[in-house]
Amino acid sequence: MSMSSASSAETATAKPAPTGGVQSLERAFDLLERMADAGGEVGLSELSGSSGLPLPTIHRLMRTLVACGYVRQQPNRRYALGPRLIRLGESASRLLGTWARPYLARLVEETGETANMALLDGDEIVYVAQVPSKHSMRMFTEVGRRVLPHSTGVGKALLAHTPADEVRSLLARTGMPAATEKTITTPDGFLDALEEVRRTGYAVDDNEQEIGVRCLAVSVPDSPTAAAISISGPAGRVTEAATDKIVPVLQQVARELSAALASSGAAS
Repeated sequence: MSMSSASSAETATAKPAPTGGVQSLERAFDLLERMADAGGEVGLSELSGSSGLPLPTIHRLMRTLVACGYVRQQPNRRYALGPRLIRLGESASRLLGTWARPYLARLVEETGETANMALLDGDEIVYVAQVPSKHSMRMFTEVGRRVLPHSTGVGKALLAHTPADEVRSLLARTGMPAATEKTITTPDGFLDALEEVRRTGYAVDDNEQEIGVRCLAVSVPDSPTAAAISISGPAGRVTEAATDKIVPVLQQVARELSAALASSGAAS
């Protein structure tokens, strides 16, 4: 890069952003998100094409991110998300559960059932927050527990809009063991269940993870990471009639949680 182009790139990225922030920071985080959208590894020309930034500017930003460990350059000269991001992501996931707790508490107050929040972590579901029902009933769900998606309502909610070939690939990697005699154990059966989620706007786990327990779940729209919330309770209480009352509450709380996570006040 010539001195003049380096200087112009420096000037372009150092000036204030329209939001009043630092433009180079905004651009760096935008590049990281574009890398994640592309599967975690990209070339400079791809980033330039998708971001509209000039190559010298991208090269300078990426060099800084590499030096900090947030990006690394592969032997093929392409850039990949770096391992230092893992610790940040894990901490943010834990906080996500903390921010969600007041919304889950409202679900418990309005439905009387245990409320949960779960994320898709790789091929597994991980529960990151829970507010228990005031009724005494111990269920399998607990914060930190990992389960396979095919046997849970949150798993169905999280995968409902994933392309079918990707869902089949995930199921091939995890297998589909039966937690109960009602667990869906075939890819076609699971894809049919996802179609039902798309049709109705919510997911059901009907005794599929634990006999005697029904779960209703919805995804959190526009969440920074794929997330779902649910209520779980005994099948005798979470009936079809109860479902009609609970689902609108679930959907409303999911929208409010989404808005909170998107706002700058969510981290305060």
